[in-house]
This record gives sequence, structure tokens and C-alpha cells, in this order.
Amino acid sequence: MSFSAADHTFMAAALRLAERGLYTTTPNPRVGCIIVRDETTVGEGWHERAGAAHAEAHALKAAGAAARGATAYVSLEPCSHHGRTPPCVDALVAAGIRRVVAAMTDPNPQVAGSGLERLRASGIAVDVGLMETEARELNIGFVSRMTRGTPWLRLKVAASLDGKTALNNGTSQWITGPDARRDTHRWRARCCAVLTGIGTVRDDDPQLTVRAVETPRQPLRVVVDSRLDISPTARIVGDGHLLIAAAQADAAKAGALRALGAEIVVLPNTAGKVDLPELLRELARRGINEVHAEAGFKLNGSLLREGGVDELLIYQAPVLLGDRARGMFDLPELTDLSGRRELVVTDRRAVGNDMRIVARLK
Repeated sequence: MSFSAADHTFMAAALRLAERGLYTTTPNPRVGCIIVRDETTVGEGWHERAGAAHAEAHALKAAGAAARGATAYVSLEPCSHHGRTPPCVDALVAAGIRRVVAAMTDPNPQVAGSGLERLRASGIAVDVGLMETEARELNIGFVSRMTRGTPWLRLKVAASLDGKTALNNGTSQWITGPDARRDTHRWRARCCAVLTGIGTVRDDDPQLTVRAVETPRQPLRVVVDSRLDISPTARIVGDGHLLIAAAQADAAKAGALRALGAEIVVLPNTAGKVDLPELLRELARRGINEVHAEAGFKLNGSLLREGGVDELLIYQAPVLLGDRARGMFDLPELTDLSGRRELVVTDRRAVGNDMRIVARLK
């Protein structure tokens, strides 16, 4: 399919609208829609939050009668099933839309092309694949959950220039500067869950909430704590919205934590630790699309070894901490470079006085 320059312009606008739901739509995808007639936008909308009207409904309402004979540009295939809201396919047909341009097919098995087929069966011209890469990136967590049954896990690391994340005594606050720390909050805000380990809770007593940017919701906090050693007075416990993954059930400890609003899941592996792959599957079952991990080098290494990491978000400060400081990942020693883990750097930029690197595992 060959798309025109106007098609690209309007789809880019639909994607910009979809980005407005970056912090709010979970567990739903971020979707934008533009209604165009005679190369003029007559209606636009985006999905704001789960349970609210979809992007197409907002755009059609804004367009009114002008939608008849128009083209709808949508960043994701219109839904064809009844959820909390009626199918968008039916609304597009009823409005008299002539053509639908979708950036990508919906990976949700409940849709998965059926919406596009229903549009075609109703006589609407349908074109798919315009700016698909950009659309997929915007909903990379949703795509992961629908196709793999696990969230997209982004592992954040703040390190020195020599790759150290904490002193040998556990001190790590602060290696990077205030600009990098503020930037981290934007990544937290877009995720559905923030994941950490008991070591980080014990050493740093973090809140792991979004504070530096405005957001109408807070992500779920998840702590990997095999023996339920977390203190009931830890700041992460205080305001609820906390899931603790343990490897063994201790009735007294669990009861005290539940009384404070924490939820506990027991997911042991054969080594008596938390089964991390099963934890990620459990988070997917709860509608978690993106996980933002901020942990210590031990849990970082475990997540890498067990195949849980999709993307690295590394802030590197222009400081040196020395050989005895803690590294980024607790990984086994290599004796041959053929065992190295290769990455693809997707973004590199300065954030304040620090360097931010985004990279994906090959």
C-alpha cells in the first residue's frame, strides 16, 4: 500500500494525540484518532483512561455530521468487541466513514484483525501499516502483554562512569544529578508497575512513587522479598498500593503487612527464591503492560539471567567510585567474549550533567 504525504501528516497527528494518554490509559493501549474530510480535520480524540470513551468515539462526536464520507486515521485497529464501551467499528460504520487508515492491527486476541474485516465487510476502504513502528513503540507494553503474556520490562540503572551503582556499604544516594532523577519520574509515570527488591528497600528506604511530574495515578509498587523481611515501617509500605512477591508464606509477617494494605503473592522457584518469570506472568494477568525496575545489582542480575529484561535505561554520571563499589549486574564471570550480551542502543542523550542511554537486548 502506498500512502500519500497527507496520510502521513494526519497519522502523525493521531499518534501525537495518542501520546496524551501516556500516563493514563493502562491497562488499555494509547490510541489517537483524527477524522479528516477534504484534507481538513473535522474531529479528533484520544483514549484517556480505561472505562472512558475510546479515541474514535471522541473524534466522531467532535466531527458530528461532517464524519459522513470522511477518512478516519487511527493509531490502532478499531475494536470490534464489547468491553466497558461499545465496539468502535459499529460507531465508524454508523457515522458513514468512507475510509479507515490504521497504523497497526490490534494484538489483542479479541480483536486481532476482526475489526478491520468488519469495516471492509461494511464497504469501508481500509488501509493498514502507516507508521506502524511508531505506533508499536507507543504501546510496546500492551503488545508485549498480548503477544507474550508478560509485560515489557525496562530496567533503570544509575551508575558512575566506571559502571558502579553503589558503594560497597550500600550507599547509592545520589550518584546522578537532579535532572536525571526528574527524568526518571517521567519513565515511572508511564509504567504500570515499579519493581524493586528487598535489598533496595532496606538500603535506601525508597517511596518509588511519581513525584516530579504531574500524573493522575500512581503505578503499582512491587517488591521482590523472598522471606518477607520488609519492615512494616518502610516508606514503600505506608500508603498501600503495594504487591510483595515472596517465596515462602510467614503467617505473622504476612498478616501485619496485609493490615497495612499490602498484597502478598507467594511464587517460589526450585531454589527457594521468588520465581521471577512467574511474577512477570502474574503481573500480565493483572493487566500490567510496562514494568519499570529500579533495583540493586543482585536483582538486576537475576532479571537478566532469567530473561526478564527487555530494555535498559542507564543514567551514567561523570564520577568514579572505584573497583570495590557495587556494579550494575550480578552476573557470572565470563571466560570467553562469545558469552557477552549484546545490546542495541536506541537513544543516547545528555540529561543535565549525566548521560542517558536506552538500549535493548538483542
